[in-house]
Amino acid sequence: MTYNVHSCRGTDGHLSPERIARVIGAARPDIVALQELDVGRARSGSLDQAEIIARSINMDFHFHPALRVEEERYGNAILTSLPLRLVKTGALPGLSRRPLLEPRGALWVAVDVGGGTELQVVTTHLGLRGDERLAQAEALLGTAWLGHPDCRTKPIVLLGDFNAPPRSRTYRRLAAQLRDVQGVPPGQRSVPTFPARWPLLRIDHIFLGQRVEAVRVEVRRGPLERLASDHLPLVADLVIRAGP
Repeated sequence: MTYNVHSCRGTDGHLSPERIARVIGAARPDIVALQELDVGRARSGSLDQAEIIARSINMDFHFHPALRVEEERYGNAILTSLPLRLVKTGALPGLSRRPLLEPRGALWVAVDVGGGTELQVVTTHLGLRGDERLAQAEALLGTAWLGHPDCRTKPIVLLGDFNAPPRSRTYRRLAAQLRDVQGVPPGQRSVPTFPARWPLLRIDHIFLGQRVEAVRVEVRRGPLERLASDHLPLVADLVIRAGP
């Protein structure tokens, strides 16, 4: 699952990490990537949203703050009930001519899915400008991330809020090397994820690398999902093929 939780503030204006946890729990995912989490921020009651959600659904997690302001943090997390290890966190490039753009980052964990196989899971939340997003996508595809020797020969999932619809340059650059779960299996009808109440845009994506196949894809659109955040969660059932 990938899910932008909008600092756990719903479309009704109500702040509730517990409601986000109920949305996740209802889908019963093994691995969850969350974007726009607040940790210790005054605007959300100084809560550790990542820890609250993970504890509520009995998962372990790693959190990466793309933004730090003194003790306040804001960023992405990966949660799972499976054994995991942190591989890397880091910043993604911005634009030198626009130094005040919101900083963006990525988080990479390896999840033991059984049978001696580790799934490399990378999540991110890309910027709002097209040129900024493209630079960040290039960085993710480069040798520091998906092109790293510890990643490129292994099963990979890249997921998150890319702020990039399918016709954008950023999406096309990523889709040239990875497969979008909303394009498979054959006949799969793509469904938008934003905004939650009247979804029009498909900007939340799950991309697959080699040996990983999607057998079922769903954008969860029930009443609770439309209320809990301004994005809808995207869920994919995956199969990992045997390989070296």
